[in-house]
Amino acid sequence: MQLYKRFCQEEFNEHGTLTRFSIHHPDNFNFAYDVMDVLAAEEPDSEALVWCNVAGEERRFTYGELGELSNRTANALRRAGVNKGDRVMLVLKRHYQFWFCILGLHKLGAIPIPATNQLVEHDLTYRFNAAGVKCVVATGVGEVAAQIDLAMKDSPTVEHRIMVDGHREGWRNFDEEYRMFSSSFPRTEDAPGGDDPMLMLFTSGTTGYPKIATHSYK
Repeated sequence: MQLYKRFCQEEFNEHGTLTRFSIHHPDNFNFAYDVMDVLAAEEPDSEALVWCNVAGEERRFTYGELGELSNRTANALRRAGVNKGDRVMLVLKRHYQFWFCILGLHKLGAIPIPATNQLVEHDLTYRFNAAGVKCVVATGVGEVAAQIDLAMKDSPTVEHRIMVDGHREGWRNFDEEYRMFSSSFPRTEDAPGGDDPMLMLFTSGTTGYPKIATHSYK
């Protein structure tokens, strides 16, 4: 299936050379719904993601599985108190659960903020407050969670801490909880898309604190 043709127009000359290219999409375009869920419906058994690590572990996911797992994640995050417009920081290194989370957040309409696991207390405190972060989903590997806990004392907007690949007092366990929720998360009339904020990033910058860059679904 050439899904891109639903959003792109191409014109070629008699020699097969591309002469014109344009992009068009619905006003409420949302990658999770309009691309990933379409692939999940039309090519559910096609391989979408291959994950491996230095320990030799490997996981493979089809489009159908990513659709269901992102739906479970959206339902789990909503039950945990995350709603449309909330900012959610993802500090997940290269865990495959990152894809469950970011797709689930796109469906939910919460705004993911991917972040490096090298951040320490003062970096996290600044980002939590600058972005008004409500929830953090973080790896249980290394010192990430410990640094987040240290930052909590000066981060009044953070209400929820969720851990992937680990257990820690005061944190919800993502790997245990998301499996308990429905694999259905229907698109509604007020679903996020178009000009709604989709993603927030902190620029690296050369002087001063990093700045926030926000991107829409378009």
